[in-house]
Amino acid sequence: MLTFETINELMLKVTCSGRDVVFTRVGTFIAGENDGAKNYTFEKVLLGPQNNIGQALLGQLTRRITGENLPLMKVNLNGDSVTYYANYGQHVVVYHLEQGEMISVESENILAFSQDCDYSVRFIGVGVLSQKGLATTTLKGRGKDAYVAVLSDGNPIVLSNVYTNQTISVDPDAVICWVGNGNCDPRVTADVSWKTFIGQASGESYQFEWNGSAGVTVIVQPSERHGGISVSMD
Repeated sequence: MLTFETINELMLKVTCSGRDVVFTRVGTFIAGENDGAKNYTFEKVLLGPQNNIGQALLGQLTRRITGENLPLMKVNLNGDSVTYYANYGQHVVVYHLEQGEMISVESENILAFSQDCDYSVRFIGVGVLSQKGLATTTLKGRGKDAYVAVLSDGNPIVLSNVYTNQTISVDPDAVICWVGNGNCDPRVTADVSWKTFIGQASGESYQFEWNGSAGVTVIVQPSERHGGISVSMD
């Protein structure tokens, strides 16, 4: 059994009771404590966190093709312990997934996840608009300890229309992740006119949009990736 929690907004604390496994971004371990000799070890994940070798090979190929490749390490927790993880002072957000609940997240924003999450890369078909191409990394809750920790450049905001049924619109390069049940992928809206082609557009021509029936929670960081497309004429 384990739990994820955020410490000082910038660190992930993983508390383990008994034996468990955590997958983290390579090089993000910063400290740990336990009784007696150190009872946790680190192991590089060569193919991916899938248990099936065929799925792991296919997943690795898909991640490399789509740019969603993520260098992971496996932390084997062999007894009661507390370990800490961080990444260059980025803010950390922890999400506890219910069974069947799914989070779609840019690979560069993943800090860690538990083994109760099913990991995959999924095509969403809006690749020319965001930094990472035609795919997004997906983590789906499978057990009671399905935790995900994501990274944000700055303190993020959380938008949700689960209870409000409002429309949510977000810059694709500011999105960290979105959470929901079933298919809650955004649609892409485009505001392209003749002004776009003479350089008079606002610079916000494309957005991810979720309508009121999506039932989605979106986490947005206060900075944008250097990606997307720019259409203009000098």
